[in-house]
Amino acid sequence: MLLFFKDYKKFAIVFLIISIVILSIIYNKLNVYQPLPVYQPAMVSTELVDSTIQYQKKYHKIADFSLINQNGKIITQADYKDKIYVADFFFTTCQTICPIMTTNMAEIQKEIIDDNDVMLLSHSVTPQIDDVAQLKKYALEKGVDDKKWNLVTGDKKQIYELARKSYLAVKTFGNGDEYDMIHTENFMLIDKKRQIRGFYDGTSKEDIERLLDDIKILKNEPVK
Repeated sequence: MLLFFKDYKKFAIVFLIISIVILSIIYNKLNVYQPLPVYQPAMVSTELVDSTIQYQKKYHKIADFSLINQNGKIITQADYKDKIYVADFFFTTCQTICPIMTTNMAEIQKEIIDDNDVMLLSHSVTPQIDDVAQLKKYALEKGVDDKKWNLVTGDKKQIYELARKSYLAVKTFGNGDEYDMIHTENFMLIDKKRQIRGFYDGTSKEDIERLLDDIKILKNEPVK
Protein backbone atom coordinates (compact mmCIF):
# COMPACT_ATOMS: atom_id res chain seq x y z
CA MET A 1 0.00 0.00 0.00
CA LEU A 2 2.79 2.43 0.91
CA LEU A 3 4.57 1.55 -2.34
CA PHE A 4 1.40 2.37 -4.30
CA PHE A 5 1.15 5.83 -2.76
CA LYS A 6 4.87 6.40 -3.30
CA ASP A 7 4.50 5.56 -6.98
CA TYR A 8 1.36 7.70 -7.22
CA LYS A 9 3.23 10.64 -5.70
CA LYS A 10 5.95 10.34 -8.34
CA PHE A 11 3.31 10.17 -11.06
CA ALA A 12 1.55 13.28 -9.67
CA ILE A 13 4.78 15.28 -9.64
CA VAL A 14 5.64 14.28 -13.21
CA PHE A 15 2.08 15.03 -14.34
CA LEU A 16 2.20 18.46 -12.67
CA ILE A 17 5.50 19.37 -14.34
CA ILE A 18 4.23 18.29 -17.77
CA SER A 19 1.00 20.25 -17.24
CA ILE A 20 2.92 23.42 -16.34
CA VAL A 21 5.10 23.09 -19.46
CA ILE A 22 2.07 22.52 -21.71
CA LEU A 23 0.18 25.47 -20.20
CA SER A 24 3.23 27.71 -20.64
CA ILE A 25 3.50 26.75 -24.31
CA ILE A 26 -0.22 27.37 -24.88
CA TYR A 27 0.00 30.72 -23.05
CA ASN A 28 2.89 31.90 -25.20
CA LYS A 29 1.27 30.65 -28.41
CA LEU A 30 -1.95 32.47 -27.67
CA ASN A 31 0.01 35.60 -26.74
CA VAL A 32 -2.39 36.38 -23.91
CA TYR A 33 -2.92 40.12 -23.59
CA GLN A 34 -1.19 41.70 -20.61
CA PRO A 35 -1.88 45.42 -20.12
CA LEU A 36 1.01 47.78 -19.49
CA PRO A 37 1.15 49.38 -16.03
CA VAL A 38 -0.02 52.96 -15.52
CA TYR A 39 2.86 54.62 -13.68
CA GLN A 40 2.18 56.90 -10.72
CA PRO A 41 4.69 59.13 -8.89
CA ALA A 42 4.70 56.78 -5.89
CA MET A 43 5.99 53.99 -8.17
CA VAL A 44 9.07 55.95 -9.32
CA SER A 45 12.37 56.72 -7.58
CA THR A 46 11.94 59.79 -5.37
CA GLU A 47 15.05 61.44 -6.84
CA LEU A 48 13.15 61.82 -10.13
CA VAL A 49 9.92 63.15 -8.64
CA ASP A 50 9.04 66.57 -7.25
CA SER A 51 8.48 66.39 -3.49
CA THR A 52 4.93 67.74 -3.83
CA ILE A 53 3.74 64.60 -5.66
CA GLN A 54 6.09 61.86 -4.45
CA TYR A 55 3.32 59.95 -2.68
CA GLN A 56 0.62 60.31 -5.35
CA LYS A 57 -0.77 56.85 -6.17
CA LYS A 58 -3.38 57.59 -8.85
CA TYR A 59 -4.73 60.04 -11.42
CA HIS A 60 -1.29 61.12 -12.67
CA LYS A 61 -1.26 62.65 -16.15
CA ILE A 62 1.07 64.76 -18.28
CA ALA A 63 0.28 68.45 -17.70
CA ASP A 64 -0.63 70.93 -20.44
CA PHE A 65 2.37 72.63 -22.02
CA SER A 66 3.29 75.28 -24.56
CA LEU A 67 6.80 75.03 -26.01
CA ILE A 68 8.57 75.94 -29.26
CA ASN A 69 9.92 73.37 -31.70
CA GLN A 70 12.83 73.32 -34.17
CA ASN A 71 10.74 75.21 -36.74
CA GLY A 72 9.68 77.99 -34.39
CA LYS A 73 6.18 76.52 -34.10
CA ILE A 74 4.36 76.51 -30.77
CA ILE A 75 3.75 72.91 -29.71
CA THR A 76 1.04 72.12 -27.17
CA GLN A 77 -0.74 69.07 -25.83
CA ALA A 78 -3.20 69.54 -28.71
CA ASP A 79 -0.47 68.41 -31.15
CA TYR A 80 -0.37 65.10 -29.28
CA LYS A 81 -4.09 64.70 -28.74
CA ASP A 82 -5.17 61.08 -29.23
CA LYS A 83 -1.57 60.09 -29.92
CA ILE A 84 0.77 57.58 -28.34
CA TYR A 85 4.18 59.20 -27.97
CA VAL A 86 7.71 58.65 -26.71
CA ALA A 87 9.22 61.50 -24.69
CA ASP A 88 12.71 62.22 -23.44
CA PHE A 89 14.95 65.03 -22.14
CA PHE A 90 18.28 65.98 -23.71
CA PHE A 91 20.46 68.91 -24.76
CA THR A 92 22.19 69.48 -28.07
CA THR A 93 25.68 70.06 -26.67
CA CYS A 94 25.67 66.88 -24.58
CA GLN A 95 28.59 64.62 -25.52
CA THR A 96 27.85 61.64 -23.27
CA ILE A 97 24.54 59.76 -23.42
CA CYS A 98 22.59 62.18 -25.65
CA PRO A 99 24.11 61.12 -28.99
CA ILE A 100 23.22 57.49 -28.22
CA MET A 101 19.72 58.46 -27.09
CA THR A 102 19.16 60.54 -30.22
CA THR A 103 20.39 57.73 -32.47
CA ASN A 104 18.01 55.32 -30.78
CA MET A 105 15.13 57.79 -30.99
CA ALA A 106 15.87 58.08 -34.71
CA GLU A 107 15.58 54.27 -34.92
CA ILE A 108 12.17 54.47 -33.27
CA GLN A 109 11.22 57.21 -35.75
CA LYS A 110 12.14 54.86 -38.60
CA GLU A 111 9.90 52.14 -37.17
CA ILE A 112 6.87 54.41 -36.64
CA ILE A 113 7.30 56.69 -39.66
CA ASP A 114 4.07 55.48 -41.33
CA ASP A 115 2.10 55.06 -38.11
CA ASN A 116 -0.25 57.99 -37.63
CA ASP A 117 -0.94 57.00 -34.02
CA VAL A 118 2.62 57.45 -32.75
CA MET A 119 4.88 60.51 -32.36
CA LEU A 120 8.08 61.58 -30.58
CA LEU A 121 8.84 64.53 -28.27
CA SER A 122 12.28 65.61 -27.01
CA HIS A 123 12.66 68.42 -24.45
CA SER A 124 15.85 70.45 -24.06
CA VAL A 125 17.04 70.82 -20.47
CA THR A 126 19.26 73.78 -21.49
CA PRO A 127 16.76 76.09 -23.22
CA GLN A 128 19.11 79.04 -22.71
CA ILE A 129 21.47 77.35 -25.19
CA ASP A 130 19.00 75.42 -27.32
CA ASP A 131 17.10 78.15 -29.13
CA VAL A 132 15.13 77.47 -32.31
CA ALA A 133 18.16 77.87 -34.59
CA GLN A 134 20.23 75.45 -32.52
CA LEU A 135 17.42 72.89 -32.43
CA LYS A 136 16.93 73.18 -36.20
CA LYS A 137 20.63 72.60 -36.83
CA TYR A 138 20.57 69.57 -34.55
CA ALA A 139 17.37 68.24 -36.15
CA LEU A 140 18.90 68.41 -39.63
CA GLU A 141 22.06 66.67 -38.44
CA LYS A 142 20.13 63.86 -36.76
CA GLY A 143 17.54 63.21 -39.44
CA VAL A 144 14.53 64.44 -37.49
CA ASP A 145 11.25 64.18 -39.44
CA ASP A 146 9.24 67.29 -38.54
CA LYS A 147 5.94 65.44 -38.95
CA LYS A 148 6.86 62.80 -36.35
CA TRP A 149 9.35 64.31 -33.95
CA ASN A 150 9.38 67.67 -32.15
CA LEU A 151 12.50 68.97 -30.41
CA VAL A 152 11.22 71.62 -28.02
CA THR A 153 12.60 74.51 -26.02
CA GLY A 154 11.01 77.29 -23.99
CA ASP A 155 10.65 78.58 -20.47
CA LYS A 156 13.09 76.75 -18.20
CA LYS A 157 10.70 76.65 -15.24
CA GLN A 158 8.00 75.04 -17.40
CA ILE A 159 10.41 72.41 -18.75
CA TYR A 160 11.68 71.69 -15.24
CA GLU A 161 8.16 71.25 -13.90
CA LEU A 162 7.20 69.02 -16.82
CA ALA A 163 10.28 66.89 -16.19
CA ARG A 164 9.78 66.60 -12.43
CA LYS A 165 6.00 66.74 -12.06
CA SER A 166 4.76 65.14 -15.28
CA TYR A 167 7.32 62.85 -16.91
CA LEU A 168 9.21 61.99 -13.68
CA ALA A 169 12.43 61.98 -15.65
CA VAL A 170 15.16 64.29 -14.32
CA LYS A 171 17.22 64.84 -11.19
CA THR A 172 17.88 68.21 -9.61
CA PHE A 173 21.32 69.72 -10.10
CA GLY A 174 21.70 71.38 -6.70
CA ASN A 175 23.96 74.25 -7.71
CA GLY A 176 21.76 77.02 -6.35
CA ASP A 177 19.52 77.45 -9.39
CA GLU A 178 16.16 75.98 -8.39
CA TYR A 179 15.35 75.03 -11.99
CA ASP A 180 18.62 73.33 -12.92
CA MET A 181 18.28 69.68 -13.79
CA ILE A 182 20.22 66.62 -14.89
CA HIS A 183 18.38 64.56 -17.46
CA THR A 184 18.46 60.77 -17.33
CA GLU A 185 18.67 58.25 -20.14
CA ASN A 186 14.98 57.48 -19.72
CA PHE A 187 12.49 57.33 -22.57
CA MET A 188 8.86 57.54 -21.42
CA LEU A 189 5.96 55.93 -23.27
CA ILE A 190 2.81 58.05 -23.03
CA ASP A 191 -0.64 56.78 -23.95
CA LYS A 192 -3.58 58.59 -25.54
CA LYS A 193 -4.90 59.50 -22.09
CA ARG A 194 -1.62 61.32 -21.23
CA GLN A 195 -0.56 58.59 -18.80
CA ILE A 196 2.95 57.15 -18.42
CA ARG A 197 2.92 53.50 -19.49
CA GLY A 198 6.61 52.67 -19.50
CA PHE A 199 10.17 53.75 -18.72
CA TYR A 200 13.07 52.60 -20.91
CA ASP A 201 16.83 53.05 -21.02
CA GLY A 202 17.29 55.18 -24.13
CA THR A 203 20.89 53.95 -24.50
CA SER A 204 19.93 50.26 -24.55
CA LYS A 205 19.06 48.47 -27.80
CA GLU A 206 17.22 45.81 -25.81
CA ASP A 207 15.06 48.44 -24.12
CA ILE A 208 14.31 50.08 -27.46
CA GLU A 209 13.04 46.73 -28.74
CA ARG A 210 10.92 46.39 -25.61
CA LEU A 211 9.56 49.92 -26.14
CA LEU A 212 8.57 49.12 -29.72
CA ASP A 213 6.82 45.97 -28.52
CA ASP A 214 4.99 47.99 -25.85
CA ILE A 215 3.81 50.49 -28.45
CA LYS A 216 2.14 47.58 -30.24
CA ILE A 217 0.49 46.54 -26.98
CA LEU A 218 -0.79 50.07 -26.43
CA LYS A 219 -2.17 50.26 -29.95
CA ASN A 220 -4.19 47.10 -29.27
CA GLU A 221 -5.33 48.16 -25.83
CA PRO A 222 -9.10 47.97 -25.43
CA VAL A 223 -10.79 51.39 -25.33
CA LYS A 224 -12.30 52.14 -21.92
